This record gives sequence, C-alpha cells and structure tokens, in this order.
Amino acid sequence: QMQLVESGGGLVQAGGSLRLSCVASGSLFSTITMGWYRQAPGKQRELVADITRNGNINYAESVKGRFTVSRGNAKNTMYLQMNSLVPEDTAVYYCKVLDVYARSYWGQGTQVTVSS
Repeated sequence: QMQLVESGGGLVQAGGSLRLSCVASGSLFSTITMGWYRQAPGKQRELVADITRNGNINYAESVKGRFTVSRGNAKNTMYLQMNSLVPEDTAVYYCKVLDVYARSYWGQGTQVTVSS
C-alpha cells in the first residue's frame, strides 16, 4: 500500500554533489522513520541517514558533515543532499520507510557513481 520512488542518481566526479529525492505514495500515518540506505557491490546494505517523524536524524559516520537528509513540507518526500562526494560513496541508494508494525518498504534504488 506504500510505494517509494527514488531519483537523482548519476555519475559525478569526486568533490561534486548530487541531490537524491524520494517520493512516497500511500499512507504515511504509521511511519516511524524514513531513511536512505546504500549497497555497494559485494557489500551489505547499510544505513546512510534516516529521519523520524519527530525530526531526529541519524547519519552514518562516513557521511557526517557531507550529507544532509531532510523531509519535504508535504512529508511525503525525502531528500539526501550529498556534497564532497568520494569514490567510496559509489553504490545503489535506496529509500526506505519503516512503519509501526515493523514493516519495511523500499524503493527501486538509484545508482550513484563517483569517479576519481
């Protein structure tokens, strides 16, 4: 009943910036968190940043000071502003919603590739 669509990925040189967007449809009343995850080849999917309905934000240590997660005014959108990108940021980035029933909803992912 919930659909998530990411956009904004692409190829960028090290030091550049990208802004990812996630648009959610369906009910968000039961949402606990919205977040961004990423998965690089050969690695497990990992948390990049998430934000609760209360506005609490958690960042992976590797992206602190470079990435900023935010919610849109309508609360059905989420953004990830990525600055000072490095090749280690290369991954497929996924939008995720966690609801109060411990159900997770995932978008299709968007590829971010950072070249040196």
